[in-house]
Amino acid sequence: MLDWLSQNAATIIISFVLIAVVVLVAAYLIKNKKQGKTTCGCGCKGCPNESLCHKSNDRAK
Repeated sequence: MLDWLSQNAATIIISFVLIAVVVLVAAYLIKNKKQGKTTCGCGCKGCPNESLCHKSNDRAK
């Protein structure tokens, strides 16, 4: 068992790092979505999908 771990240590470490990055990015996107921020990185003014993203905001106006 230890022999297998030592032979595959680099792969295991890289896999954990990649999984951690994916989890952090997902958490960041979920946090921004809950705060009402856009996830595309630009403003919604002039976006053809603005009405799809902000249905709840349109009703409040």
